[in-house]
Amino acid sequence: MIKKSSEPLLISKLICIIMEVIISDCASVIVVDQDKNVLYEQSLPEDNFKKDDMSLRVIREVLTNKNPIMIDAKKAECCSKDEISSRENSKKNILCMPIIIKNYPVGAIYLERNCNFGPYSTRDLEFLIAFQDPIKQVLKNCFDFNKINEENFFNSKPLIIGKSKSFLRVLGLINQVKDHDVSVFIWGESGTGKELVARNIHYNGSRKNGKFIAINCGAIPEYLLESELFGYVKGAFTGANRSKPGLIEEADEGTFFLDEIGDLSLNLQAKLLRLLQEKEIRRVGDNRTRPVNVRFISATNKNIEEEIESGNFREDLYYRIKIIGIELTPLRERKEDIISLLNYFVGKYCDEMNRERLYFSPQGLELLINYSWPGNVRELQNEIQRCLILCGENNLIKEDFLSSRINPEGRLYSSSSYDFFKAKAEFEKRFLNQALSRFSYNKAATASQIGLSRQGLFKLIRKHNINAATEG
Repeated sequence: MIKKSSEPLLISKLICIIMEVIISDCASVIVVDQDKNVLYEQSLPEDNFKKDDMSLRVIREVLTNKNPIMIDAKKAECCSKDEISSRENSKKNILCMPIIIKNYPVGAIYLERNCNFGPYSTRDLEFLIAFQDPIKQVLKNCFDFNKINEENFFNSKPLIIGKSKSFLRVLGLINQVKDHDVSVFIWGESGTGKELVARNIHYNGSRKNGKFIAINCGAIPEYLLESELFGYVKGAFTGANRSKPGLIEEADEGTFFLDEIGDLSLNLQAKLLRLLQEKEIRRVGDNRTRPVNVRFISATNKNIEEEIESGNFREDLYYRIKIIGIELTPLRERKEDIISLLNYFVGKYCDEMNRERLYFSPQGLELLINYSWPGNVRELQNEIQRCLILCGENNLIKEDFLSSRINPEGRLYSSSSYDFFKAKAEFEKRFLNQALSRFSYNKAATASQIGLSRQGLFKLIRKHNINAATEG
């Protein structure tokens, strides 16, 4: 990103408006480069706002996780248990949200205030989300964000997303096996991404220029599956009016993926074993063989050892297909990957729907992180699509929009029509109550300290129907 013009002076005015609506001791707008180094920062007050380690950690987490963080100093909580675990002796409330352009976090809006003023609310977050648009427009006029297009990976090679130890182990195995023509066996629960791992092996490895052919062994009847896999010659059976190569032949020089191989019949298991041993194929009804050069990757959600014990799967085939084994951990056992996956799918589907980036409410995010996800990544992906449709024009994914299985208690979000003038009125009322309380309801002292005439103070007290004790 390259700065195109002088420092955006309008940012200071926009920060003033934010601080007037959302009472804060200090506020910042920060712009970072692709390595998260600060390119620009505008803060109010300008002279004495120094960020401590905790503030910097919050900003880093917001930039990494692409979701807002709200911290209540008294409760020592934040919107996600994965965010900012260390909060020793904190005496300030924090609200921080990312500035996202083209699904890339280009900066952040950071607010903090003393705990005496109370925690920030979800309504404050709503206002900040709505008010970020003018800030984005100013920044777009001052900085060149065009290079962010290079970061858009939604239509590139298939990705697997995460940062957990089990994910990194899988990533390491993919890297080790991708350039070797050995059989790979992947097992894990439904929805954990077995085919995605297989595609990563193919498209990142030495066979990427060949075809990737996938078939679900349990989705096709056995009497059709053999001809689909191995092909057939003309006259092999009724209706075979011409010869047709099978899917395995189509994958020559590439990769063939057998999903749910545990559903393969014993008859076809024997034919597959011969293929793996001889590296040649015989079409149905043919009396000659054809050589094939295919890497085989297979997957199942079954316990193959138990299938072998019960006589449903050949042990010799099992050792042929499992030269390299990759086990995929269920999502409930790698919760640290949930936010990364959420961000990926939100960014992907917002991009496809041509809409601005959406965020999760703190309560909604907590429900998503704590859910057990029996359907694993596939269930999470479907839930995100559902939420994006149900939230309509909202830019905040609230707990109301979550499925009943994720929000079983039916937690409701108290919505608000948060326009500027209503927010300003609420700020005035809250500020006057706090000021009167601080000066023991002495109206003369209160008016003097907050810069109002006594008459002006009385006018605002009447306007907001404040019950002020008469002390002077």
